[in-house]
Amino acid sequence: MSVVVVLADDLIWSTRLVAQVRAAGSEAVAAREAGGFEAALGGAGAAVVDLAVRSCDALAAIHSASEAGRPVLAVGDHDNLPLRKAALAAGADRVLAYRKLFEDGPATLARWLARVLPDAEGPDDAGR
Repeated sequence: MSVVVVLADDLIWSTRLVAQVRAAGSEAVAAREAGGFEAALGGAGAAVVDLAVRSCDALAAIHSASEAGRPVLAVGDHDNLPLRKAALAAGADRVLAYRKLFEDGPATLARWLARVLPDAEGPDDAGR
């Protein structure tokens, strides 16, 4: 089973993202700050980074994960185009709006994980 580290310090979004990764068929490890993210990254196949994280620099976390060869899905406000572009420049594979993950997170994550981690085992009903 693929391990995905989720960097988010907002309790609601952290809980939601971890649950969605699990519903997509992967193991999720929650990180709320840079040290925990870096520690979990070593055993992870991919990462999800909340761009609104306040405990550390989200772009630096994306860059670190990308440099370590981990695909990164960033999530953030749909109307913050400069931050979304900066996330892509930092190495994010994709940047999605919160609304997309709110509406169909498990299916969206399952499709992304199937593309970036070919050995990811998603549930049959995850919408792939």
